[in-house]
Amino acid sequence: MMPTVRTTLTLEDDLFEELNRRCAIQGKPFKQVVNDALRLGLGLVPPPEPQAPFRVVPFEGGLLTGIDPRRLNQLNDELEMDAYSEKQQRRTSQ
Repeated sequence: MMPTVRTTLTLEDDLFEELNRRCAIQGKPFKQVVNDALRLGLGLVPPPEPQAPFRVVPFEGGLLTGIDPRRLNQLNDELEMDAYSEKQQRRTSQ
C-alpha cells in the first residue's frame, strides 16, 4: 500500500458535483475517485479502452388479434376489476 498524505483541496462546484456523481455510479469513496482522476489526468495510468456504444435493437411487437390499441385503457380497467374481484372472493372464502 502506498503511503498517504492528507491535504486540503479547494474544488470548484462543477468538479465537486461531477466527482460525487462518479462516486455514486462507481460505488467508490470520494478520495479514491479523486485519486483515480488525478492519476489519469497526470498520465500516470493509461486511459481506459473505449467501449462500443450501447445500441437498442427494436423489433416489431404488434398486438394480438382482437386487441384494439385505441381501447388499451379500457382493457387495463377490466383486468384490474377482474383482479380485484378475485382478491375479494379469496377473502370472503377464507
